[in-house]
Amino acid sequence: MNKQLFFLVAMHRSGNTVFASIINQNPEIVCTANSITLEIMKDLFLLKETDVFKNYSDHDSLDNVMDSVYGNYYKDWPQQYIIDRGPVMTNGNLMLIQKHYRKPLKCIILVRDLLDVLASYIKWYSENPSAFVNKLGNTDEEKLSQVMRKDGGMAKNLEAIKNAYNYPEICHFIKYDDMVANPEKTFDDLYKFLGIKPFKHNFQNLKQI
Repeated sequence: MNKQLFFLVAMHRSGNTVFASIINQNPEIVCTANSITLEIMKDLFLLKETDVFKNYSDHDSLDNVMDSVYGNYYKDWPQQYIIDRGPVMTNGNLMLIQKHYRKPLKCIILVRDLLDVLASYIKWYSENPSAFVNKLGNTDEEKLSQVMRKDGGMAKNLEAIKNAYNYPEICHFIKYDDMVANPEKTFDDLYKFLGIKPFKHNFQNLKQI
C-alpha cells in the first residue's frame, strides 16, 4: 500500500462531521464515513470457522487475502493519507489490524461526554421526524435504550474508546469541547501526532461532507 493509513474511533454525535469537514479540506487527506473495512476483515477471519475451510485449512493463503484488504480497498483513492473510521481499538479488531496491516498503527480518538452525546441525539431526532431513531420507540427512554443496546455501534465504539486508554503510545485523544473551542491548536497537535506537514484550515462556515 503506497498510502498512509490512520484510524478514527468515535461515538456517533461526538464531532465526527465537524472533524471530517475540517480535515478533508486538506487535499492530501480524506476521513471516511463509517467504514466497512473492519467488517470485511471480520468476515474473512470467520471463514476459518467454516466446514469448507476446516476441511483444508490453508491459513497462509487466507491470511494473504486479509493482509491485502486495506491496500486493495483504498488503491484507487487519490489522497495520500486515509483516516479510516471504525471501532478499531476493541480487543478483537486491534488483534486483526496488528496482525494484518503490518505498518505502524496510529489512531485518533474523538471523546465527548456521553450525556452530551445523548442530549445531541434527543435534539437531533426531535428536530428531524424522519430520523431513524424515531422508529426505535415512542419515548426518549425507549429510543436511547436502543441507541445504547449492547450489540449496537455505540457500545462497540465505547468499548474501543475505553480500550484505547491502554495504548497511549499509538492513540491521540481529541476532546470535542477542545476541538470546538480551540480548533487551530487541536489540529496542529493532530498533525504533529500523525507526522504530516500542517495545513491552513478554515474553521468558519464549514461545508457538510
